[in-house]
Amino acid sequence: MNLTIDKQEKYVLLKIQEAKLTSVVAPELKAEIVLLHHEHFKNMIFDLTDVQYCDSSGLSALLVGFRMCRDNNGTFVLCGVQEHVKKLISISQLDSMLHMVPTVNEAVDLIFMEEVEKQISKE
Repeated sequence: MNLTIDKQEKYVLLKIQEAKLTSVVAPELKAEIVLLHHEHFKNMIFDLTDVQYCDSSGLSALLVGFRMCRDNNGTFVLCGVQEHVKKLISISQLDSMLHMVPTVNEAVDLIFMEEVEKQISKE
């Protein structure tokens, strides 16, 4: 699986460099997500710019990331989501749960905004 992982202080960026996110690559992606979770990354950004097609296995892998972020009071963001993948997310009625933004920069901004809001609500 072609995957670039960029670890930052507040988040980890995973760029999936595959045209298809299917049962062929989903198990490896899930394993990477679990490893990052154990490294205490609670905020995850998935850059799906290169992903043209996603099946239920690929969506399941993304949902593992979503659940791990949610359960750790973190933020899960998808960016660069292509039309076919957006349709699958919409058909699955997950579009109201998942943050989707056009670019990596917007995803990073969203993470930082959420972190600030969590700090304010603590005070």
